[in-house]
Amino acid sequence: MEQVFEAAADNLVWVLLASVIVVGIVGSTLREIVKTKSRERTRREIAAYIAEGSMTPEQGERLMAAGRSKWEDA
Repeated sequence: MEQVFEAAADNLVWVLLASVIVVGIVGSTLREIVKTKSRERTRREIAAYIAEGSMTPEQGERLMAAGRSKWEDA
């Protein structure tokens, strides 16, 4: 076990760089998960408003398209 710590100490820059990369990937993945979950929740809420008659389908379609980027439409 001591050899592992010595190897890590000898390569501290690489260990830190790898740690930053892993944390960045995990953070980015979590951000995308939260964003997708929020988008789906909003879509369900809009669909519920349309189903109960509080909103027309055209209004719901405009609301869903309002936050979308042009590249998401493709």
